[in-house]
Parts: sequence; C-alpha cells; structure tokens
Amino acid sequence: MRKLIVASNNSNKIREIKEILKNIPVEILSLKEAGIDAEIEETGSTFLENAYLKAKGISEIVGRAMVLADDSGLAVESLGGAPGIYSARFAGEHGNNKKNNEKLLELLEGKNWSDRHASFICAMVLIDEDGKSIEVEGKIDGIIGEEEKGTNGFGYDPIFYLQKYGMTFAEMDSETKNKISHRAKVLEKLQIEMQKLVGVV
Repeated sequence: MRKLIVASNNSNKIREIKEILKNIPVEILSLKEAGIDAEIEETGSTFLENAYLKAKGISEIVGRAMVLADDSGLAVESLGGAPGIYSARFAGEHGNNKKNNEKLLELLEGKNWSDRHASFICAMVLIDEDGKSIEVEGKIDGIIGEEEKGTNGFGYDPIFYLQKYGMTFAEMDSETKNKISHRAKVLEKLQIEMQKLVGVV
C-alpha cells in the first residue's frame, strides 16, 4: 500500500486527517510514525505558503513518497486577521492552547458580537511521488465566544462558536465537526485528487 506522510506530529490533526481520508487506500503516517525527525521553518506570510514549505521540505527528505502538509489557524476580523499564521504561538509559547485562548478572550473582552467574527482557515499542499503539488484551501466562519465551552477538539475549538449549530467546535461530536470544519472542506477537495492518484476513480 502506498504511503502518505503527513508533515506533522500533532496527534489531534493526524487523527482528523486519518478519519476523513479513511476510504482512500493509503497508509497515513505522522512524521514520528515515518521515523522522520525534522523541523521545517515556516517563513511564509500566508497559510498556503507555509503549507508548501513544510510539504516541500519533508518531500526532499523522504524522496519518492506522497507528502501532505497543512497550515491552519484562526483569523479575527476586528483584530486585523490576527492571530492568523501565528495562531499556534499567539501567546508566545508554541502549542499552548490554553494561553492562546486566554489571550484572545482578553483582547476581545467587552466587544459585541459584530466585533467577534472570525474564520478558521486551512491550507493544504500534497506533493506526490513525482514532485507534482496540489494546493487547496478552505474556511469556515464563526464567532469567538466569551468563554471556553466543551472538551472535544483542540486549539481554539472551545471558543469558536457556530451560530447555526448553537455550540462551539469543542462541544460538537467529531463526526459532525469532520463534516463541516475548515480542514474537512479542504480534505474533501483533496480526496478527489487523491482518488485519481491512487487509481480509485
């Protein structure tokens, strides 16, 4: 079976990708599972640029293998698109979800709903065994709540509120989230291209 190496060791992200792409006949591996110890510097100014840098960097290390990389984050309109590409280290410490959420809530404290509009954005780049790249992007709009709610999900999920569903991403079951999220939208597009690559269609 062909391998798809995901340029990440984020267990939550890997789990979501494996779940959404479960019908594609490929073995999906994190960097750790593939035995790769590498940190690709994200010097891009957009989510798509950073996703490409990660995919290209890992692809050059592994040689002939499919590599998938994503860069995603939250953009709040009233904050000029922040935290944006700095979402994972918004509070200064990479991957500290609690501090990132607390900082964002503090910045929006006292703001009305019209100033709390936000979008979760995801960009993914797939590089196949021949070096061809496929780039896709997706987003979902919501509102930043006034407090953390829910224990599912990760990152900013506890404060990202979707009015249509009356709950945050972290209050949503994974099956529902994996149908509507920014990452789900991107993977849905990517799935079509992967089916062509592996000869499913």
